Amino acid sequence: MATRRSVLGDAHVDRAVARTTAFTSGFQDFITRYAWGEIWTRPGLSRETRRCLTLTAMIATGRHDEFALHVRAGLQDGLTPEVIEEVLLQSAVYCGVPAANTAFGIADRIIAEETGSAG
Repeated sequence: MATRRSVLGDAHVDRAVARTTAFTSGFQDFITRYAWGEIWTRPGLSRETRRCLTLTAMIATGRHDEFALHVRAGLQDGLTPEVIEEVLLQSAVYCGVPAANTAFGIADRIIAEETGSAG
């Protein structure tokens, strides 16, 4: 849970935990143990690299809400708008221009909200 909070921020995790129901509790337990306890804590990649890979995966699969979540969390954890821009340009080549176009719009909005200026 500490890694989950560190990667996503306390506010997001608190909201997710508060929304947990009997039906979703198994998934919340799974995601906390597997994604945050096993994958994000492995020593083989830096936190920044994991964030960049996650952004690319969200772009490639059209997971716009999760993409926005990870842009915001990345900015709050030190990922710069310049790094995000590079990830999106790389994704334009490998995930497609329409997917990257959507991602640029989402990221620009999040960067403006988090930094007070457009990305």
